[in-house]
Amino acid sequence: MLRGLLLASLIFGAVSAHAQSVVDLPRMDGKAVQIDGMSDEAAWSAIDALPLTTYEPVFGAEPTERTEIKVAYDDNFLYVAGQLYCKTTASMRGNSLYRDRYSGDDVFAIVLDTFNDNENALWFFVNPEGTRFDLAVSNDGNSGGGSPFGGVVNSSWNTYWDAAVVQNDEGWFAEMRIPYSSLGFQNTGDEVTMGMSVYRFIATANERHMYPAVSPDYNLGFAKPSQMQDVRLKDVRSRRPLYLTPYVSGGLGSLNELNTDETAYVFSSSTQRDVGLDVKYNVTSNLTLDVTVNTDFAQVEADDQQVNLTRFSLFQPEKRQFFQERAGIFAFQTGRNDRLFFSRRIGLDDDNAPVRILGGTRMVGRIGDWDVGLLDMQTASSDALPAENFGVLRLRRRVLNPVSYAGGIFTSRLGGDGSYNLTYGADATLNLRGDDFLVMKWGQTAEQANDAFNFVDASVFRVQFQRQRQEGFAFNSGITRSGADYNPGMGFVTRTDFTQSFLRLGYGHFNSEASPLRQTTPDVFGIVATRNGDGSVESVRAGTGLEIDYKNGAGFGVEYTVRYEDLREPLEFPDDTEVPIGGYWFSALEFGYGMANGLLFRTEFEGGIQTFYDGWRLDAGVGPRWNVSPHLELSTEYSLNLVRFPDRDNGFDAHIVRFRAQTALNTKVSLSTFVQYSNIADLISANVRFRYNFREGNDLWLVYNEGLNTARSGRDLAIPLSDARTVVFKYTYTFDV
Repeated sequence: MLRGLLLASLIFGAVSAHAQSVVDLPRMDGKAVQIDGMSDEAAWSAIDALPLTTYEPVFGAEPTERTEIKVAYDDNFLYVAGQLYCKTTASMRGNSLYRDRYSGDDVFAIVLDTFNDNENALWFFVNPEGTRFDLAVSNDGNSGGGSPFGGVVNSSWNTYWDAAVVQNDEGWFAEMRIPYSSLGFQNTGDEVTMGMSVYRFIATANERHMYPAVSPDYNLGFAKPSQMQDVRLKDVRSRRPLYLTPYVSGGLGSLNELNTDETAYVFSSSTQRDVGLDVKYNVTSNLTLDVTVNTDFAQVEADDQQVNLTRFSLFQPEKRQFFQERAGIFAFQTGRNDRLFFSRRIGLDDDNAPVRILGGTRMVGRIGDWDVGLLDMQTASSDALPAENFGVLRLRRRVLNPVSYAGGIFTSRLGGDGSYNLTYGADATLNLRGDDFLVMKWGQTAEQANDAFNFVDASVFRVQFQRQRQEGFAFNSGITRSGADYNPGMGFVTRTDFTQSFLRLGYGHFNSEASPLRQTTPDVFGIVATRNGDGSVESVRAGTGLEIDYKNGAGFGVEYTVRYEDLREPLEFPDDTEVPIGGYWFSALEFGYGMANGLLFRTEFEGGIQTFYDGWRLDAGVGPRWNVSPHLELSTEYSLNLVRFPDRDNGFDAHIVRFRAQTALNTKVSLSTFVQYSNIADLISANVRFRYNFREGNDLWLVYNEGLNTARSGRDLAIPLSDARTVVFKYTYTFDV
C-alpha cells in the first residue's frame, strides 16, 4: 500500500507541475486579412495582443523595445502578427536572405506542439528581411551532455506556409499564415488543443520577449513543448491535400580512379538523366503519408570533412529532406550518438558513397493515443552492397502523465543475397516528479551472421536517472550494457561488448541583473567503461568544467579531464602513426569562447593542450563569420591538431579548412558555396549549389561538386588534379491536387 501511495504521489506531482489552463484562441474572418506584414486590418484590431514576458537576458526585466504579438485562426489557417518596434532601426539585424540559414538575425516566431504531446513541436520564424525558417523540435528540447533524448532541433525540415515583412522607421512588422495541412493535429470532437509559444528576439541586446512566461530554468524554454501554453481551436478541420512533386534531373560526371593493377589512373565520364516522383498525402489530420519513387538527393549539402582522433567511427548528421518530418518519432538512442535507427544507413554505404534508392514510403503521425512512425525503403545493388529493403516501425504513447511515454521499435534490413538483420526494442521515459526523469531502453538484434543466438549478448540495455534543470542542482547518471553480438544493421554504435557507468553533477546559477554574466554552470563528471568478458577497464574519463553565458550572448567554457584508455589492438592515426598496445593515462585542458551572435562580425575560438597516450597533442580552432549584408555571408572554420609521440619519434599535423559563402539576390534566388581542405585526405572539395525557388515546392537546382588532389608531386605514379567532378541540374514542381 505504501508503495502504491508513493507511486500515486509521483504521478500526481508530475501532472500538477505541468498542468496548464487552456486558452481559447480568437477566431477571425481570414478573408479580411491580407498577408502583407502590416496587420492593420479591422479583423486584427479586434484581436488582443498576448501578454509578453522578458525571458532573457534577465527574466522578468522591463523590455527595452515595444513588442505586440497576436494569434488568431479561421477555417483553414493559423495567423500570427507581430509589431516589432525599434528605437533605432540601426539595431535591427536581418543578416540573411538565405532560406533556413539563421545567422544572428532578429526573429519573430511561433512554436506549435500540434499534437499537444509535450515532446515535439514545429517552429516557424522570420527575420526583418522576410526570410523564412522552419524547424522541427523533438525530445522536449533536451540535449547535450549525454542526454538520453538526443538531438533537439532539425533544421532540414520544411513545409508550406506564407510570411510577409515590412520595415519602416518605427521598426519591422510581420505576418504569418500557416495552413492546417502543414501542421497536423488531433481533433477531440469539434475541438483541437495545441501547445503554443510565441516570441520576439532582439539580437543586438540578446533579448527575448515571449508568451507564455517560462522560467529560463528550462533548457530551450522558449521552444520547449512541455512548457507551452495550451490553446484551443474550435470547429476546424485540416484539408487533406495530395501533393505530387515530380522531378527531372540531368548532368555530367567524370572520375579518375586506379586500375586494378594500381599502375595508372583511368579516366571515365558519364551522363545522368533521371526522373522521379515524391507524393505527400495527409491520410487524416494527424497522419501523413510520403511516397518516393527513384529518390534523388542531388541538392543536399556535402558532409563536413573530419579527422578522427578517437577509437570510434565518426558520426555525421542526416541532412536529406525525405527523412526529416517528425523524425523525433523514430528516435531511439542508447548513448550520445548510438541509436537503433540511423536513417543514413539507407542509400549510403559504409564509405558514405551513394546507393541508388528505388523508392519507398514513410508514414508518421498519430492513431488514437499512439504516435506512429512507419518507413519502408528499397535500394538497388551497388559494388559494395546487394539490393536491400529497409523497414522501420515505431510506436509509443503517453503513460502516467503528460510528459512520460513508453513504446517500442522494430527495424529490418533484408538483403537480396539472403542476408538479414532484425532489431527490436522497448523504451520508456518517465517523469517521476518535477524535473526528475527515469529513462529505460532495451534493444536486441538478430542476424544471419549470428548462428548461436544468445539473449544477453545480442542485447543493449540502458537505464538513466536525470534531473533536467538550468538553475540549481542537476544530474545525469546511469548505466549502459551492450553485448558482443549486438549489431543494429540500421543503427549506429561506437562500441559493443561493454558496460558503462556515467555520472554528471552540475549547478546552474543565474547572476544578478547588474552582472554582465547571465549564468554560470560548474560541473563534474565521470564515465567508466569495462569489458564484459573479463571485467577489465577499457576507458575512463573524468573531469570538471565551467560554462559561462554572458548577457550579451557571448559564451565561455573551460574543462579539465583525465582519461585512461586500454588498447588491446594498435590504434592507427594518419601518416602511418599508431599507438602500441597498452594502458595509457593522459589529461587535457580545453577551452572555448564565442562572441555574441548580434555582432555583424564575430568569431569562435577553441583550443587545448593535453598529454595524448604516450605523447602529446595541441589543438586549436577559429571560426570567424561576417555578415557583409543580407545578400552575403562569409564564414571560415580552421582547425589544427598537432600530435607528437617523442619516444617513438613520430607524429602528424592535421589541418582542416572550411569556407562557406552564402549569397542571395532575394529570398528566392540564392547561391551556396562550400569549399573544404584536409591535408590528411590530401583533398580540396567544393560543393556549389544554386537555387531558384519559384514558389514553395517549385525549385530549380544547379549543383557542382569537385574533389581536387593536393599531393601530386614526389610520387612514382602521376596523380590527376581532379579526383571526381559532377555537374547536375534538378527541377521540381509540386501539384496541389
